[in-house]
Amino acid sequence: MSMTTSAQLKVTLVKSLNGQLKNIQACARGLGLRRIRQSVVVPDTREVRGMIRTAVHLLRIEKGA
Repeated sequence: MSMTTSAQLKVTLVKSLNGQLKNIQACARGLGLRRIRQSVVVPDTREVRGMIRTAVHLLRIEKGA
């Protein structure tokens, strides 16, 4: 599968990972998020969208960056 689009998403952790299920914590950390109000820019892929969907209640997602 080739990545022809360079679409990106800006993801910000807005709630704590404390008390969350281990798979939710793992998805947030897999996105590169460690601290509240930390933002990362990630490629808009199916895999990343799946991780975002798992932890969506803790995140703020914005188009582009």
